[in-house]
Amino acid sequence: MENNYERIFNRFDSNGDGKICPVELRRCVGSVGGEMTEEEAAAAVVLMDGDGDGLLGLEDFVRIVEGAGDEEKASDLKEAFKMYEMEGSGCITPKSLKRMLSRLGERRDVDECTGMIARFDLNGDGVLNFDEFKEMMA
Repeated sequence: MENNYERIFNRFDSNGDGKICPVELRRCVGSVGGEMTEEEAAAAVVLMDGDGDGLLGLEDFVRIVEGAGDEEKASDLKEAFKMYEMEGSGCITPKSLKRMLSRLGERRDVDECTGMIARFDLNGDGVLNFDEFKEMMA
């Protein structure tokens, strides 16, 4: 049984040669409502081509799809971090955590928030930076 990546890859690979060329990539992007010029398709293939043959193999395709998912997750985490951080400070303080939790309907006092932050405060500065926040959310 083919996995989902192989099934999608085979749909992109319209001539069945086991590789996706720029023309096939462009056609598939168009089929999902996107737009890609010939130049963009060629550049995307060159950028993601793991073996230098000018075509995308299944491994290249999986790396692209999984990489896109990682970028989306990172973007979502950055948005969440901005909601919790103290305006523009680049960190989450006990007070900003308390404020956000109360918006979410959870009542915590500042001491409880200090304790929550301490569990993930890797550098011991009493606040959470983005990397520490990522660890907390993992």
